[in-house]
Amino acid sequence: MEYKDYYAVLGVPRDASAEDIKKAFRRLARKYHPDVSKEKDAEQRMREVNEAYAVLSDPEKRAAYDQLGRGYRPGQEFHPPPGWDAGFEFSGHGFSPHEAAGFSEFFAELFGGLGGRGFQTRGDAGQDHHARIYLDIEDSFTGATRSISLRAPRLDEHGRLVLDTRTLNVKIPKGVSEGQVIRLAGQGAPGTGGGRAGDLLLEVRFNPHPRFRPAGRDLHLRLPVTPWEAALGGIVSVDLPSGPVKVRIPPGTDSGRILRVRGRGIPSQPPGDLLLEVRVVLPPADTPQARALYEQMARELAFNPRNGD
Repeated sequence: MEYKDYYAVLGVPRDASAEDIKKAFRRLARKYHPDVSKEKDAEQRMREVNEAYAVLSDPEKRAAYDQLGRGYRPGQEFHPPPGWDAGFEFSGHGFSPHEAAGFSEFFAELFGGLGGRGFQTRGDAGQDHHARIYLDIEDSFTGATRSISLRAPRLDEHGRLVLDTRTLNVKIPKGVSEGQVIRLAGQGAPGTGGGRAGDLLLEVRFNPHPRFRPAGRDLHLRLPVTPWEAALGGIVSVDLPSGPVKVRIPPGTDSGRILRVRGRGIPSQPPGDLLLEVRVVLPPADTPQARALYEQMARELAFNPRNGD
């Protein structure tokens, strides 16, 4: 996926005001609108201009884009890093994945679905806000209280983009799973005419973990075993955030086999499963004794894994 420099598309500097961006858009729209333009690539250029304006005219998307795009050049290979949008507080307006599909892959990857997920307007009640937070998997096993800092972009009196930061102490319930939403009542936009404030919806994502990979309520883990544990079977201990669990290795277990331990995944209601991918690890033949044992097996077992199916 190629990085797109929306400022370059509109021909404005990165510190351009909202009014500067609007003027640039109108100028380019008059030049490239397919109904009036004689440029041969007018339709494509107009799509690019519309896309750039959709981001830079929106303080929330612009702030996220500014943080994400530092150091990249137009056309450079680009993949958004995990958690790029963490800490940004978005209001309810935005693009659904279907609407974002009308723009480039770059736009759809970044902004498809940022807005319009679970936001409501209830009479004169304030609008619900949304933010994505990243937690450690261990928080799901124990529950926790975390201090979460959120940045809400807005335009100042000069049309310049500024970020307001607030910090909230958030109670993380035990058993929270990825994609689950934690609702903080009254922490969204203020209401009007005496209406209640909106809510803040925190969508949970997990930080990358060196051992565990969550999939819904299930938890995936690679399980290294010795050749004799795989061949003869046995009981091994697997360390989880909730403590060790004993797992039975069936005799004749091949590398790559998946062992399911029911109820030992994310401790939600109902709990998920623990899925263990077996990896048979060979001891090194780095001593005379170890080498002699391998040579003995080679002579006596007469085993050839390349025979048969």
